Amino acid sequence: MIVGANYLLPVCIALTICMALIPLLVRVAPRFGLMDRPDPRKVHTTPVPRVGGLAIVIGGLVAILIWLPLDRLTQSYLAGAAVLVAVGVWDDIKELGHYAKFAGQLIAVLIVVLYGDLYITRLPFGWEAVPAGFGIPFTIFAMVGMINAINHSDGLDGLAGGESMLSLVAIAYLAHLAGHAGAVIIALAMVGGVLGFLRFNTFPARIFMGDAGSQVLGLTLGILAVFLTQKINPALSAAVPALLLGLPISDILAVFYLRIRHGMNWFRASKNHIHHRLLARGFAHHESVVVIYSIQALLVVLAVVLRYESDGLILGLYVAIVCAVFLALTVAERRDWHAHRHRQTSVFFRAVSAVKDHRRFATWPLAGLRCIIPGFMVSISATAGELPYDMGVVATVLFVVLLLDLSFGNRATSIIVRGIVYVSAVFTVYLGIAHTPELLREHEWWMTAFFGAIIVAIAVTVRFDDREILKPTPLDYLIVCAVIGVVIVDTKGLLNGDFGVMAVQAIVLVYGCEVLLSTARRRWTVLNIASLISMGLVSARGLM
Repeated sequence: MIVGANYLLPVCIALTICMALIPLLVRVAPRFGLMDRPDPRKVHTTPVPRVGGLAIVIGGLVAILIWLPLDRLTQSYLAGAAVLVAVGVWDDIKELGHYAKFAGQLIAVLIVVLYGDLYITRLPFGWEAVPAGFGIPFTIFAMVGMINAINHSDGLDGLAGGESMLSLVAIAYLAHLAGHAGAVIIALAMVGGVLGFLRFNTFPARIFMGDAGSQVLGLTLGILAVFLTQKINPALSAAVPALLLGLPISDILAVFYLRIRHGMNWFRASKNHIHHRLLARGFAHHESVVVIYSIQALLVVLAVVLRYESDGLILGLYVAIVCAVFLALTVAERRDWHAHRHRQTSVFFRAVSAVKDHRRFATWPLAGLRCIIPGFMVSISATAGELPYDMGVVATVLFVVLLLDLSFGNRATSIIVRGIVYVSAVFTVYLGIAHTPELLREHEWWMTAFFGAIIVAIAVTVRFDDREILKPTPLDYLIVCAVIGVVIVDTKGLLNGDFGVMAVQAIVLVYGCEVLLSTARRRWTVLNIASLISMGLVSARGLM
């Protein structure tokens, strides 16, 4: 098992595996009928492969198998996930229907509850000794409900994955505070898989999650929420899961209420989820996703901040927030309010657009990024202090894969190259903080100036470049929300160091790499070569 700073490794392994698998799965999806066809209740208009969930699960479970011992709970989780993947893929191919899906979900949850011996023994408002005769069926009902909540929230590009990621980050942090590395690794491994998937699923999506992915994410969240509050840290409020699991729970309850109220079939798909209602109010696709991310981020941050407060306060806040959300939607619908009905272009926006014609504002900062980011990655990898052995092993694998892809690939920037460049950037940031080179210890101001320059260069390049590939996406917003949330509540660094600084630097450097990769026209760019050298140096120094 790994601890401390090496929590970074499961994230990187899961992310890399997921990003490497998705292009392969996309190619075989049509042969097996794993395509999501348009219909009146869906927002996409062309068939899209729905195999992203397989990549998430494989990436996450491989990372878990590498670093976790196979105790009964881990075995039950893996078995339950396998059942949901099998049923989910089958449903994605042949549309099994509600009862067959429920049967698969019930089997998966029963394995966890009965074989893994995981069920609720305490409930809010002082019920501290729930008998097994009530706790077991209640846990089964709650976990099946959570699986369906995430499954039903998978209606817009990046939505289910982003909501799940925010909850997983909060659970990982709380498990870390309680000293349980196993729960942290499970949560972060799935975060890595989700991050790899979201790279392809941000609007307009090139791939969908499918039932296999959404159901396993729902099961993971249900297990971790129960495990965290019932066994890892019983001192937490029993109401904390309501905030941790957040908006998907209230959304599915609201959907059932609306279906019952209008005499509809409870389980018949309809367009009355919160994301459908936001779209109907005139919000763009990405705006709807960002609104939901914001609400979910607020709820999970409150879960962390208020984790030891009274059950009444926590549930009261949860109910107040979700009621405010749905009340605002209902009022907007009754008044026929639309988000962009009277949109006007501001004077400031017109002034900035006029400056856009001066191309030097984009070309000069971009040239600077092409010099300083590769130089930083190589120099830190060469001068950092003593490196961990396991990081050397991971770097060796990444070095070999990157070398092979650069040598024999046929695209300017493959997804494998992109993923390894991101991992190299994150490794570099970690080394610069956890294994700071002697020169940087003597001149700490240099790092602040360096990352400040990168931020300015990225902002100018993105703002004054016409290419849509450089524009911010909901994924960028999601990552920033996750980091800001952890920085706000972080009192015990998840990576045994200044996690807030590390996270901000990682975001800045990865986004700088994204800008360079998006503008690349050949394979052997300075950035790709620098990543190769960086991984080679980390490999050699870590193994030695």
